[in-house]
This record gives sequence, structure tokens and C-alpha cells, in this order.
Amino acid sequence: MQQSETITKSYLNGEVVEGKSFINGEWVEGKSNRIYKDLNPYDRSIIAETQLASKEQTVRAFEVAEEAQKEWAKSSVEERNEVIKKASEYLTEHREEIVQLISRETGGTLLKANIEHGLAMAVLLEALNYTDQLGKVNEVPGGPEGKVNKIYRLPLGVISSISPFNFPVNLSMRSIIPAIALGNAVVHKPDIQVGLVGGVILAKAFEYAGLPAGVFNMLLTDIEEIGDEMLTNPIPRSISFTGSTAVGRHIGSIAGKNFKRVSLELGGNSPFVVLSDADIDQAVNAAIFGKFIHQGQICMIINRIIVHKNIHDEFVAKFTDKVKGLAYGDPQDPNTVIGPLVNEQQLQKAIGFIDLAKQEGATMVLEGKREGNVLTPSIITNVKNDSKVAQSELFGPIALIIRAETDDEAVKLANETDHGLSSAIFTSDLEKGEKYALAIDSGMTHVNDQTVNDAPNIPFGGTKASGMGRFGNPWVIDEYTTMKWISVQTKFRDFPF
Repeated sequence: MQQSETITKSYLNGEVVEGKSFINGEWVEGKSNRIYKDLNPYDRSIIAETQLASKEQTVRAFEVAEEAQKEWAKSSVEERNEVIKKASEYLTEHREEIVQLISRETGGTLLKANIEHGLAMAVLLEALNYTDQLGKVNEVPGGPEGKVNKIYRLPLGVISSISPFNFPVNLSMRSIIPAIALGNAVVHKPDIQVGLVGGVILAKAFEYAGLPAGVFNMLLTDIEEIGDEMLTNPIPRSISFTGSTAVGRHIGSIAGKNFKRVSLELGGNSPFVVLSDADIDQAVNAAIFGKFIHQGQICMIINRIIVHKNIHDEFVAKFTDKVKGLAYGDPQDPNTVIGPLVNEQQLQKAIGFIDLAKQEGATMVLEGKREGNVLTPSIITNVKNDSKVAQSELFGPIALIIRAETDDEAVKLANETDHGLSSAIFTSDLEKGEKYALAIDSGMTHVNDQTVNDAPNIPFGGTKASGMGRFGNPWVIDEYTTMKWISVQTKFRDFPF
């Protein structure tokens, strides 16, 4: 499909949504000599052209954030709550426009776009429940007679935020709003492929909300332009990143050397385990959603479907029959379930996994075909759990089905991966399901549900190569604050010398 050179503009509140960075409360053109063309993944039409921000502008953003944070740290609970409420008001009033832009820029269906907007709003509003934790003082006993121990919760400082292309509004907001709600400043870099919804829209919301200049800064740029400045700059005290495990390792190595905190939500290889006593029809319904929402481009997406041998064939037959009926094509069509992959590289990578599965001797029950920039679903059986394709994060509409001899083996196979983000188990015995759920080494396991679940008040995060740190209230509070012990000696103490 040929790229159209005509810019199909997007509007918000009657104004064109432009690809500009937001630094110190001002919309600025990038100072790089490079222009990025933001493409619609479905038809490759140009949504916006962005002059990329330079490394010097990135350094400047951190400097203004550091100054702004000093005053924002003194803000009251009421002031921070007002910003959150006003930002919520903005995103609510412009929901339809934002949903349309999410669909156009990410290639997601309208269902996915609405889900994403709802998740982002939930994260935003949950912050109202913990703004009062900043500055909270707890007294604890101990020490010499007359000593009063006070433990203060203080802002961390400046946060470096880096978000991905797949759920850019939600995955940006879940780092940004806890930081701001707890008295920190943020320098945020969304994936440039989704810079409008992952960055510009959020900056507009905070601008409308009256957030003081410099507390939130947003850069439309890429690694080629700024290198590791988001990681190595000495000002940020923490790096929040959602993306691949490979990049997460790189961030971790830099952060470790510079004694920076990290919040890393990385890759996944989520197992969907169907035990011998499962309700097959319900398991199929859940697996369809958990595998194919947003074309499989979600860290939590079902990556391996592991089915007990006694029900394997029936599951495959019913699963295949339903997958064949999934509508694919234009994500702006409300009936579409399978839209385009985000770019040509991801599309070719997914096709490569199909070819790899064939080479490894798996069976193609349903082979996906390229239709424009859409890859239709694939179903692959006789997959070995230790094969390269099964141990890879597919990030595409490709369902791998693995046969297990016993329920115990199914759970064993589920654990045979370097990753541990999300997982799911289907069974009619809820007590057994919970027992097995505890045995799976992942940050989250869902009994009789699929793997793609999120909420603002749960400890969201993974184990092993799927990352470290937890989002969600109250766990995120510890991620973005520091504790300080102040003791007051009310009675003079005697010293031994």
C-alpha cells in the first residue's frame, strides 16, 4: 500500500493536533534537522509531521523540570487534586476525538481505543486516593529515652518516563500521574510512532489543568537523535520504562551504575493453561479475546495456549472455527477485530515467526495472510514448548497451541520461560485453580479469565525478565517517593565518652 503524502489532519477541540514538544509550559518546534512522518498503520497516510526535539532540548527539559519540581513538591493536596480533576475533565470532554486518534495512530480498533481511554482515566482518577500520602509523617518508637522518631514521605524528584507504541495513553499515564500526584516532575518521551496520543494529548490535558510550567515536559524525538540522554542525564532519580526486555536490560545496567531507581514493565510470554476439567467453550471465548485484542501487540497477551490432551482436539476445533469468523481490515470500522500491525518491521517479524514455526515442524491449522498492512490470524499446533517460536514474544495475531499430558505438566510448561508477566488458568475447580495460580511464576495469574487484565488498584508488574517494580495504588507510592527519618531528642542523653 503506497504512502500518501497528503497529511490527514487530526483535530481536538477544533484545533489541529500538531507534532510539537512541550517544554516548560510552551509548545516548541524541535531543533533537530530531522522531520518524522507519523503514519497511520492501516493505510500509511501521514497523520502529522514532526520536527524532532534535539539532545540539547532534552537536557533543557530536565533542567526546567528540576527547578519546577522544587516548588511543586510544596504544593498542597488540594492543588494536586485540582490538577488531576481538571485533566480528567479534559480527557472526558474530548473522549470521542481522542478515541478516534488512538485508533488512527496506533492502528487499534475502536474497541481497543475505547478500552485504552477507559484504563487511562481509571489510572488518572485513582491518583486522587493517594495524593494525601505526600508529606505524611509516621512516628515510631525506639532509641534513647526522649527520642521521637518521625518518618516523612517525600517526593523523589524528577522522573524520566519512556512509553511504548501499543497502549500509549494508558501506559504513559500510569507513570506520569503517580509521579505528579506525589510531588515529582516528569520528562516524558513517548514512542515517536504514537507521539500525538502518547504525548501531545497528555500535555494538552495538563496544560488545560493548570499544572505549573516545567512540572510536565514532553519530547517528540527518538534514540537516533538523543541517544541515552533519558537514561544518563544526572537529574532524574528514577526511570520508568515499558517496552522490550532487551531495552530494559540496557536501562537497568545504566541505572545501576548511576544509582537510579527503575520501574520496568518488559516483555512477556504469557501462558493460557486449559486444564482437563475446564469449560471448553468459556476457555475458547477467553482465549480469542486474550490472543487477538490489538492484533496481539500487548505485553500481557496470550503467547502460548497450553491444553490438556483430553480436551486438546475439541479446543482446537472450536477455537479455529471462531477465529475464522473474526473480521479484519480497517480499524475505524466498528466491526473490525483484527487491524494492522504498527509498522512494516513488526509485520515482517510476525510473518517470520510463522515461517519459523513451519521450519520447527509445527502444524499450520490456519495460516495468516497479508492483506495490505493487516496480517490475518494464524493458529499453529504441535508446537514444542522449548522451540524458538514458543520462547519468543510474538506480538502478532499468531496463536500457538501446546499439548500437555497432565494438569501438572501444563503448569510446568507454563513456567518454562524466562518471562513472568501475566498468565491464566481455566478449570471448573476453583480451589485447584488458585493452587496452580500460586505455582505459576508470574506477577499476575487469572483463574477462568484471559491474561490481559489491568486495574489501577492492583500490584501490576512481572517477575524474571518481565521487569521489576509495581504500578497500582498503593504500591506505586513507594516507587515515586522516598522515606526520610528525622529524630528529635527531647531529653539530653548521656554518652559513654
